[in-house]
Amino acid sequence: MDVNGKTVLLTGGSAGIGREIARQLKAKGANVLLTGRDPARLEAMAADGFEVLAADLSNAAGVDALVAGIGERAIDILINNAGLGVAHDVRNALPDADAADGCLYANLSAPIRLITALLPRLRARTVAAPQAAIINVTSGLAIAPNTASSVYCASKAGLRSYTLALRAQLAGEPIQVIEALPPVVDTQMTADRKTSKMPPQECARQIIAALENGHDEANVGMVKVLRAVYSISPALARSVMRRF
Repeated sequence: MDVNGKTVLLTGGSAGIGREIARQLKAKGANVLLTGRDPARLEAMAADGFEVLAADLSNAAGVDALVAGIGERAIDILINNAGLGVAHDVRNALPDADAADGCLYANLSAPIRLITALLPRLRARTVAAPQAAIINVTSGLAIAPNTASSVYCASKAGLRSYTLALRAQLAGEPIQVIEALPPVVDTQMTADRKTSKMPPQECARQIIAALENGHDEANVGMVKVLRAVYSISPALARSVMRRF
């Protein structure tokens, strides 16, 4: 897909991977409408020439408010990038159930609700334009979970399953459905991680390349290795990832 001239709705676009996706898409000629929760970051992106909308996607009301804020805008590409991380490990203390609910909604329910709301206008764009696209950003942890982030892993695995089913449902329609699976990326969410991290610029580049080249999946960085290991031995892949 040629992204030049396309209108993109990008959730979680004011920091991390999303910010780099926004910048690279804009450099390629796309019109990017991005969302975020932090007013200062949104202001910075607006100063860089982006159209921004404040949105809290951890609940249904926030998703509905975003859809209302878009109005009747035509959307060519929807990128569900916004996500929340939450520690959930019963070995140390009983986790916060409310925090788990927010993580599950932001990472799984919000993308489903947003796709459901915007699918009619994505379908409408395929009449006037060659293609439309949906990109759901999951994680390598959707393939094999680690131990401490069990709820985050479950939410991303759920979004992976939904994406696979959605792609099958839309087979034959000119709407590309892409799953992006990043490794550990150097963002605010991973600030306390001491392991090697991919720069968000490179992660964004690989996700956009999958869109441009018509790929169903963007297995980013070390996720390619994880996929290869999983194809040989799922048990081995799970064993490796539980150490992180």
